[in-house]
Amino acid sequence: MAGETGLDTNPANYGNESGVEIAWAMKAHHHAETYFKLISAIDASRLRLTKFDDDIYRQFKRYFKMLKVDVIRVEDFKSEEAKVKWRPFCNMYQGKIDNYNFGTLLRIDCKRGYDEDNTILVTRIQFYAVEIARNRRGLNKHFLEKAADTQD
Repeated sequence: MAGETGLDTNPANYGNESGVEIAWAMKAHHHAETYFKLISAIDASRLRLTKFDDDIYRQFKRYFKMLKVDVIRVEDFKSEEAKVKWRPFCNMYQGKIDNYNFGTLLRIDCKRGYDEDNTILVTRIQFYAVEIARNRRGLNKHFLEKAADTQD
């Protein structure tokens, strides 16, 4: 897709151009769709999203030990106070995780799929942190079980 070629450069250079926003939204949607298919097809507790999963999970528990991941609170990501807390965590992965600050869709309630009422836009590293925690805690396992039930 021609619009995707410029998406790897600095987004500040684009302003609010609608074509770029649509391309970013399409890329975020494709990522969400791919991830959902993945957790519906394999045991997510054994899934590795990056080569830094262990470090991401360790740091996430350190920075956000009280954060619920089964059903997240939007204000834990979007409030000014939350942004101040997330910034140092996210910046640890600059240069390590490709597109660490790329807009990515995150499910609010891990028992539900991606839909308009169950998603928020977060950075890629925030997505990784929450989904790695969900996977390691077995919170996404029900999608695999549900997919197996429908095949019987």
